[in-house]
Amino acid sequence: MPTPLVEPVDSLTPAQLSRYSRQLSLPGFGEEAQRRLANARVLVVGAGGLGSATVPYLASAGIGTIGIVDTDVVELSNLHRQIAHGMADLGRLKTESLADAVSASNPETRVVRHDLHLHSGNIMGVLADYDLVLDGSDNFVTRYLVNDAAALSNKPLVWGAILQFSGQVGVAWAEHGPTYRDLFPSPPDPASVVNCAEGGVLPSVCAAIGAIMGAEAIKLITGVGRPLIGRVNVYDALDGSFREVEYARSPEVEPITGLIDYEAFCGVSPAAQESLTDEVDSAGLGSLLQKGFRLIDIREPWEAAIASIDGSELIPMGTLGSAIEQLDRDEPLVLYCHHGSRSAYALAALRRNGFTRATHLAGGIDEYARQVDPSLARY
Repeated sequence: MPTPLVEPVDSLTPAQLSRYSRQLSLPGFGEEAQRRLANARVLVVGAGGLGSATVPYLASAGIGTIGIVDTDVVELSNLHRQIAHGMADLGRLKTESLADAVSASNPETRVVRHDLHLHSGNIMGVLADYDLVLDGSDNFVTRYLVNDAAALSNKPLVWGAILQFSGQVGVAWAEHGPTYRDLFPSPPDPASVVNCAEGGVLPSVCAAIGAIMGAEAIKLITGVGRPLIGRVNVYDALDGSFREVEYARSPEVEPITGLIDYEAFCGVSPAAQESLTDEVDSAGLGSLLQKGFRLIDIREPWEAAIASIDGSELIPMGTLGSAIEQLDRDEPLVLYCHHGSRSAYALAALRRNGFTRATHLAGGIDEYARQVDPSLARY
């Protein structure tokens, strides 16, 4: 068990002793642990489903400083699971909305907003100001980047992942055990990755995983309990079960000696996606349709029910493989989805199967609504 990560502040005020009295009375916790929390600096990557669940608990527990990294704005489709945001926050930066939620809960917690996209060139500078990092991001590029930066900084990483009815939590601390790379040495094929926009997520899974991430951070800071180093806690909401997966350092995994091009590593860089470059922008879609291109919506039926581009045919991405044999490989096709990422990968699948006249809508229906038809901006 590692020693407590953070040194304690000298003392707590009478108001703080009252506020945290239910924590102070915990067996093995006490005032010293609370003073360590007050001195802690925690970086949270992502202000979405996991971040909006974790950050309020960290603040309410008495963490002194919380840094929040995100560049997204609050959208209506976020609100079912990102409970720190509300209707009044639509269109606001998530970091701003989450900072206000912290201020309303515990104004003594200092919030530092990082409205930026993390990459190899800036993450070490950001991480230098914190004691540990919590990664609640939704993509493998960021997960590997944060893992490697934490390892190089000799700082613990609490990571969480959610999808559909399940979630995972683990702690990676290179100084004391294996890292995320030992568990997942290489990223999955980008075309095989299903995200929350495609597969959905049960909101209470965000709450469960986010709360466990917060608990792991508190344990690391205070030295209370046994952190999930070398272990992954897997939650399945459908049967209400938790199971633990143990793993160790892998001799086949190369030591982390520096940061790399993570987009290339995960297969999502422009060079790695040369087959995905053929696209049409929103302004040019109309002319293609006039030329006889067939417009295919690869989103899920519930998404199409919210808003669809006139004249499109619904073939969900999950059924595209079986539909390929029914499609004419010489017919000109335009694929579209919500933001354009799914349609790009679907296009690559069609190209591998001989569809030379297919393209996809850059930016998806979201960009089309902004540029051409504002009536479609419903989600």
